[in-house]
Amino acid sequence: MAAASRNLISHLRILLSSTVSETQFRTFSACSSQVEELRTRIIEGKPGIMTPNSKRTGAIAVKCGMTALWDKWGERVPITILWLDDNIVSQVKTPEKEGISALQIGCAHKKEKHLTKPEVGHFRAQGVPMKRKLKEFPVTEDALLPVGTSISVNHFVPGQYVDVAGITRGKGFQGGMKRWGFSGMPASHGASLSHRSIGSTGQRDAPGKVFKGRKMPGRMGGVQRTVKNVWVYKIDPARNLMWVKGQVPGAEGNFVFIKDSVYKKPDISTLPFPTYFAPENEDQADLEPLVADLGDTDPFMAAD
Repeated sequence: MAAASRNLISHLRILLSSTVSETQFRTFSACSSQVEELRTRIIEGKPGIMTPNSKRTGAIAVKCGMTALWDKWGERVPITILWLDDNIVSQVKTPEKEGISALQIGCAHKKEKHLTKPEVGHFRAQGVPMKRKLKEFPVTEDALLPVGTSISVNHFVPGQYVDVAGITRGKGFQGGMKRWGFSGMPASHGASLSHRSIGSTGQRDAPGKVFKGRKMPGRMGGVQRTVKNVWVYKIDPARNLMWVKGQVPGAEGNFVFIKDSVYKKPDISTLPFPTYFAPENEDQADLEPLVADLGDTDPFMAAD
């Protein structure tokens, strides 16, 4: 009797273990199939509805230089001209695969012989042309675009505000007066060969050192800076040019990164979302430049 009961218990354990393992396998298979569906989801490039929490991608531009224009009221406007040189989406990052939601944008063409092998492999894997400059812009999931989507200057609207980031001009090794705006030492009496000196940099025996972060002579410029709330005055879709008011970081020919302003948020009803999709019958060469609306009130007359 004892041997029969032991055999019965062993058979029951085997049966239960096989049932549990089969259930776990089915559950794991279902989860794996769901994850695979999320990984292979298709991102469609079509117009959508922008919400207050939506975040669009930015663009890469080449700084062409500065000039000045006079608006319809006769006011002089300092202008920086930016060229969006063939911006396309070169990679899409999703929360399911990379853990983030972002778009990698490529700008300007570059020959394959001037790229490294890892860079060439990256472009070939994505199936996009070779690009000279890459930049990743974090976006919300509703603003994702498929690989190869073109980002034209119509992505931005005249009259909106943008943030422009770039590498400032390098000034080399400079003194404290130029680098930090120090007033310097006396220009005549009481100073001998130390007119542009920064003066004291510390205390006495205690602490007996110069604290970190002290403003002193050193290398000036050549760092990334962002100019916020830059006003878009005009865009030219035929040439992919953008006129913005004021200065932006960098020298002529440098790359700058443009995105919607964080503080002066544009009206979401006027922005193309997730980007501008050109109609099939639209000829970009025939498009006229668009200028920001300056209103119907003469600012000079209103001041009087």
